Amino acid sequence: MPSAHYTRLMPLIELSTYQRWIETVADRIDPLVSATKPYLDGLDNLPDDGRFLLVGNHTQAGTEALLIPYVVRRQIGIRVRPLADRRFGNVKGVPAALFAAAGAVIGTPETARELMTAGEPILVFPGGGREIGKARDQLYTLMWQGRNGFARLAVEHDYPIVPAALVGGDDAYHVLTTSDGRWARWSKPLAARLTGTTDMGMPLMRGIGPTMIPRPQRTYLRFGAPIDTTRPKGAVAEKWTATVREKVKVALEGELAALLEIREGDPYRQLAPWARCAAVSP
Repeated sequence: MPSAHYTRLMPLIELSTYQRWIETVADRIDPLVSATKPYLDGLDNLPDDGRFLLVGNHTQAGTEALLIPYVVRRQIGIRVRPLADRRFGNVKGVPAALFAAAGAVIGTPETARELMTAGEPILVFPGGGREIGKARDQLYTLMWQGRNGFARLAVEHDYPIVPAALVGGDDAYHVLTTSDGRWARWSKPLAARLTGTTDMGMPLMRGIGPTMIPRPQRTYLRFGAPIDTTRPKGAVAEKWTATVREKVKVALEGELAALLEIREGDPYRQLAPWARCAAVSP
């Protein structure tokens, strides 16, 4: 049974119609994905039954929000359910329709519990939007700010957690400012007014030349080994939740570091056509 958060986003047009559109597009973009030759590793770490929680990192390009569900569906044939920021609950019209048809739901504990009870694959980015607007000294760092709700729910339902690390998206733009510089201090009030939160930055950046056209970058995605969240007998719930959270964080940071090292030695990291044949493979 869909949650209230889910049904509230349903459009007048049948939701199944939008779902078919999205699935048709997904089936036909294989050539486009192949053309960019993403580095994909750890696919065998995805449980075939679809009962797992993917925990990923956000990047400036936002590639992860599209590529991870695409790859998982291609691998195990099951649609991933992304948990979105609560502010998406105010979205209306066609964007809301596409949001719901893609399987996304508002990331509340109630919604997550429903999905876990149903045994569906779920995707969450604990860092939220703050990981998108990162400063130059924050690239590829996790900005969870003490969030552990995902770990608590996973422990509650004995839900395996699969780290999903993605590299490449933070290189799409050249970030000019740091988190402790003057611009960060001056722009904080404006960022709070535009985003409604006080923890999202507005770094100055550029893409190709002086434009905001993103620089071509190869994407590197790796799924880590599933992390068992089953609470040991006698373990205190909150302490075990903190332990699981730390395990996931360490695992995800480790995968990011490994991918960054791979990227550094990859001649195809900027999608130069002449280097395609020399692209690093898993």
